[in-house]
Amino acid sequence: MDHVVDLDAVAALLAQRAEAWTSAGLEVGQLTWRDGAAPWPQPHHTDRERVHDPDSLGIVVTGPDEAELSIVLFRGGWADVDVIADLDDAGSLPAAGITSTSEVETQLDHWVARVSGAGGGAP
Repeated sequence: MDHVVDLDAVAALLAQRAEAWTSAGLEVGQLTWRDGAAPWPQPHHTDRERVHDPDSLGIVVTGPDEAELSIVLFRGGWADVDVIADLDDAGSLPAAGITSTSEVETQLDHWVARVSGAGGGAP
């Protein structure tokens, strides 16, 4: 898999954002890492030091009324993003063609808004 996105840089961004999200009343789960060099099935780790060749980084953000956002970003430049904002707003969000940490940052604003109760709606 190509190394398009620097997952360590994204992890630093998520750590910065986590404090603000928590202050806003959201619950932020631990980062999870998957090692691309590990044998299948590749386990997920919360300790970055255990991952030698990170190929994905995941996080779950929970909002009011059990709203939930699950993001798994892959170093190849795409993400699996699933959201449950309410009964009428659930599903996968588009997340392809990501080429930089700044693009991840822009997407995060849209994704988190879906579960925070601050704006909702489609990105």
